Amino acid sequence: MSKAFTRETDSDDDEEGGGLPPLPAGGKNYITPQGYARLRAELLQLIDDERPKVVDVVHWAASNGDRSENGDYLYGKKRLREIDRRIRFLTKRLEIAEVTDPSLHHGHDQVFFGATVTYAEEDTGVERTVTILGIDEADSAHGQVSWISPIARALLKAREGDVVKLVTPAGAKEIEILRVEYPAQSQATH
Repeated sequence: MSKAFTRETDSDDDEEGGGLPPLPAGGKNYITPQGYARLRAELLQLIDDERPKVVDVVHWAASNGDRSENGDYLYGKKRLREIDRRIRFLTKRLEIAEVTDPSLHHGHDQVFFGATVTYAEEDTGVERTVTILGIDEADSAHGQVSWISPIARALLKAREGDVVKLVTPAGAKEIEILRVEYPAQSQATH
């Protein structure tokens, strides 16, 4: 069968998104106003800027004749599929996003979505700081964790001074919440 008649599976659509985990069944897609703005900006940039440029390249390359060995055409079509897949992913995620402003909890000592929490492991005394964000915006390299991660689930609803149990693959650990912070209201954007 010709490659022209092969079809990508629909499951590819859901996998595109930078390896992000799927949303919990029946769960909400919590996101901060800043995270929502970043995803929306990426979507608009893909639709208004990148996709039209690639379409122009593919159109130009197609007009050059033989498409089977035309690198510009083949790469352009592949890149167009990637862009369209990312657009579909972002559109779906933004449609179900529930924007939650963490600055509303500024000054509170209980852990909710958007909190920056400093905690210490009871057995080692090692301190860590994490910020609990949405699935689509958390970046572990910057100390950000998704609200569905094990550490976030252990911390949510607890208060400064509480000791909670964190279940890890290596076994359960006790961690003490040392500090809970939220961004000030003036930093939040709508």
